[in-house]
Amino acid sequence: KLAASDLGFALGPRLNAAGRLDDMSVGVALLLCDNIGEARVLANELDALNQTRKEIEQGMQVEALTLCEKLERSRDTLPGGLAMYHPEWHQGVVGILASRIKERFHRPVIAFAPAGDGTLKGSGRSIQGLHMRDALERLDTLYPGMMLKFGGHAMAAGLSLEEDKFELFQQRFGELVTEWLDPSLLQGEVVSDGPLSAAEMTMEVAQLLRDAGPWGQMFPEPLFDGHFRLLQQRLVGERHLKVMVEPVGGGPLLDGIAFNVDTALWPDNGVREVQLAYKLDINEFRGNRSLQIIIDNIWPI
Repeated sequence: KLAASDLGFALGPRLNAAGRLDDMSVGVALLLCDNIGEARVLANELDALNQTRKEIEQGMQVEALTLCEKLERSRDTLPGGLAMYHPEWHQGVVGILASRIKERFHRPVIAFAPAGDGTLKGSGRSIQGLHMRDALERLDTLYPGMMLKFGGHAMAAGLSLEEDKFELFQQRFGELVTEWLDPSLLQGEVVSDGPLSAAEMTMEVAQLLRDAGPWGQMFPEPLFDGHFRLLQQRLVGERHLKVMVEPVGGGPLLDGIAFNVDTALWPDNGVREVQLAYKLDINEFRGNRSLQIIIDNIWPI
């Protein structure tokens, strides 16, 4: 049975991959196609593009984390707002990269890639408390000509600038964010709907939550928390942590998965108990349905 999450996390990224790496008309052609054979060919092409996008993104993340480490060493702490650039980054993936780094360090991020003719294109992602477009507009007022153009909204923006203006922009953006943003907002916050009892960890409750969707902006899917015994843990797909857990206070054994974990920290066979922030979900595979949890945050105890 198709769920909203399938559109957001399976179909959406594949359709977007065409526009990010190649030609978005491939995705449009698939949506308009009424021949199953042709549709499968187009779907396979999109899937291959999405796999390439993942590989590019993974390499860019490694490079971005290295840049963050260098920044932190040179300043003793990361600036309130991060602007980063690498000459080999891909224009179509900098938005995803900015989002990943924002989630990792809990601060506004703008990632840049070469755009030809000595210019850079950047994509920014913000956090609650800083309106990204307003910040860029203020920078444009204070330093006219530093940016060639910009646009966006509160949580995301795009811009372009000349390559030789990047270091100036990096400095001024960091300064402005530090001035505008309450430092407490840089710590990150996990807002939970509380723990589930053992009696609530059921397929029936998971189905009710699924049927209550679609969830989204300003209407987030319920996020629960709890203390669990960590019985099994292993990596799947290189960056995802597959676990089996059991509530410390008693309850069912649960399969769970945490996406895009820090592989320098997980798996850790020395960890026996964890605190989790998670979503209750139904896993559907080859016609079988089972209860699982999608782990947003995992902390060793």
